[in-house]
Amino acid sequence: MPIPDFQSIMLPLLNEVKDEQEHSTVEVYKALGPFFNLTEEELNKYLPSGTQKVFYNRVFWAKAHLKMAGLLENTKRGHFKITSTGQKALASNPTIINIAFLRQFPGYKESISGTKEVTDSQTAIEETISTETPLETLDKSYQSIKANLEEELQSKLKLSTPAFFEKVVVDLLLKMGYGGADENAGVITGKSGDEGIDGVIKQDPLGIDMIYIQAKKWDGVVGRPEIQKFAGALTGQGAKKGVFITTSRFSNEALQYLGRSEMKIVLIDGAQLAKYMADYNLGVSTQQTYEIKKIDSDYFEED
Repeated sequence: MPIPDFQSIMLPLLNEVKDEQEHSTVEVYKALGPFFNLTEEELNKYLPSGTQKVFYNRVFWAKAHLKMAGLLENTKRGHFKITSTGQKALASNPTIINIAFLRQFPGYKESISGTKEVTDSQTAIEETISTETPLETLDKSYQSIKANLEEELQSKLKLSTPAFFEKVVVDLLLKMGYGGADENAGVITGKSGDEGIDGVIKQDPLGIDMIYIQAKKWDGVVGRPEIQKFAGALTGQGAKKGVFITTSRFSNEALQYLGRSEMKIVLIDGAQLAKYMADYNLGVSTQQTYEIKKIDSDYFEED
């Protein structure tokens, strides 16, 4: 079944701890997986950012909302238990516990809004967007912003000159760490009679091993013949390692040929190139930085 949203987890979570004993988030997380018949794949699915597992994140936020409503309380580091208010809530035999249900408990509205005054419009917004945890919402927004940035980078690259595109390719590989600290580790060689080699990167500081580059600023699909020509150019240089980068994409025939080649040739299309540029801060600048903080449990440990 699909991974349940965090509101759907609230009632099963509260039932799981109704024995009034201490429980940990990890313990409850492991118990709720079988309850929802989640597969190993679903249990190990991560948020797009890769920072946390989706189901664990939702269990955490279900617990957090139950605590804000006073249905759960912390007992010691990493542990919690049900409160008398939580027991009374279960005794009412609710069919579901969600944000609308929790709003009846004093202090809950203030906890989630940061103010005692909660307008009808705020309530409506909470009910419509609350299938996602705050981290999921932030993560999704970040991924959307990053995707738009990568699309803009691809557009810029397609409008650039071939000479500038070759420079971008060499700069990127240097940013990725090839060539070590040597500022002259990357050289643009693209010119008439270059035999299909647009740049060279030293793979090691001494230049014992070299990586040869082909940079194709194309609108059409790069096919097998172009990859074969590049392989031939590598052979002419006595090389076995190369990177072929394009602003467009590669045909299936080109990818299949690569799998049969004895040479180590890496293909990077326009979408992957833009992703690398964003990840390695090439041609982009940081506009805003947010820090996500959590309680430092060690700090609150008393001797």
